[in-house]
Formats: sequence, structure tokens, C-alpha cells
Amino acid sequence: MRRRSAALAVALAAASLGLAASLASSGGGELAAGHRPVIRLRDGTSTNWSGYAAYGRSFSSVSGSWIQPTVTCGTQNAYSSYWVGLDGYNTPTVEQLGTEGDCVNGAAQYYAWFEMYPRGGRLISMKVNHGDAFHASVTALGRGLFALTLADLTTGASFSTNQKLNAAQGASAEVIVEAPSSGGVLPLASFGTAQFTDAVANGQSLGGFAPLDPLTMVNPYGMKATPSGFDTTLRKFSVSWSAG
Repeated sequence: MRRRSAALAVALAAASLGLAASLASSGGGELAAGHRPVIRLRDGTSTNWSGYAAYGRSFSSVSGSWIQPTVTCGTQNAYSSYWVGLDGYNTPTVEQLGTEGDCVNGAAQYYAWFEMYPRGGRLISMKVNHGDAFHASVTALGRGLFALTLADLTTGASFSTNQKLNAAQGASAEVIVEAPSSGGVLPLASFGTAQFTDAVANGQSLGGFAPLDPLTMVNPYGMKATPSGFDTTLRKFSVSWSAG
């Protein structure tokens, strides 16, 4: 009974997230759904993250590129995020930015955002098209200040902001596909395969760090997202969606 009630609460929250689409089209405002630290399960999988996270030392920068996946929409509202960030693997903050591919009322919605969790995320005034190539970076500037940048390599559009989060520890660096949350982890949109390249932390290939955690997502709604092996030389990997 408790599990059913929790699932119902998340489903109701998901149904209300049409707000995200209207905010994205207006070019500003807060995110309706958030991007939170990793939620790990006992078997080592996660309910909300898939990709790679390096940890076990101090990280001051992370960057990566990806092709915005095309989401396939059905009758169920579903959501997907693609981002680079610091912290969140073993700390309560996340300094991050990226793009989104959501399905709201049967229609695909794409937009960009940044978030200094636990503060709420903000929409970025940049048009996001599926198939466009993006590059993002998060760099610690010292004294809790971070430079966040996002560029659409296809259109030439770019965004940058400096944000402060004194509680940040720089304890991990990650390149991630996420199922965002609103009162609980939301259904993961069907995105096919997300291709990541130039995945770098502290100026070197993210895949060269140890320890390095390849995160597989087992979404509460049955979807799954699985990372490929990491090509350390080419600094690339992919994440593939499946129905479970």
C-alpha cells in the first residue's frame, strides 16, 4: 500500500509538469522538476543517474559534449536530462548544467538549464533542438564560486553564468543522463542512445580516474539506462535507454 501511494504521488507530480514546457518557451523561470544527487540502490545501480562519476579526490572542473537525443513520446509524461557537474555522488550538493528532453502530454519538449542543488534550477534562454551538439563545463573559481558554460556547437548560441554555493566540496565529477525528480524520481523518457564525447575532469579524461563508477539507472517506472564502456583515449562513452 505504501509503495502504491508513493507511486501515485509521483505520477500526480509528473502530470503537473507541463509547467516546465511553458517556462522553457518563455525563456526564463524556475524548473518544475529538479536534478538531485545520485540515489543508489543496494545492488550498485541508481534510480536516477546513468553515466560515469569519478570520486575519491578533489575536483575543480568537469566538461563534456553530447548530441541532444530525440525523445520518443507516448501517452505517459516522461523526462530526461543530459549534463555535466561537480559533487552529488557522495555529497549533498550538485553544481551542474545541461539540456532536457521531456514528453509532456504526448509532445516532445527540449530546453536547457543550470542548477546549484539544493537551490532550485533555472531555465537557460537558449533554444534546444534535438540533434544539435552541445558542450558544457563547470569550473570552480574558489571561495564557493563556479563558472558554468553551455554552448550549442551547431547554432553557435552560448550561455555562461557565475554562481556561488559555499557548501560545495568538489568531491566528485560526473557526466550523466538523469531522470529528474519532483516529489520522487520521474519516468525516464525514451531517448534511444545518448553519445558523450570530450568527457574531461581536472584537465584529463574522466575515464582515466580511479575510482570511477559506471552507473546504470533502474528507473522506478521500469525504464533502464545503461552506460557503455569508457574509451579513455577518445574520452567518450554512450548511454542507452531500454524498456527494462
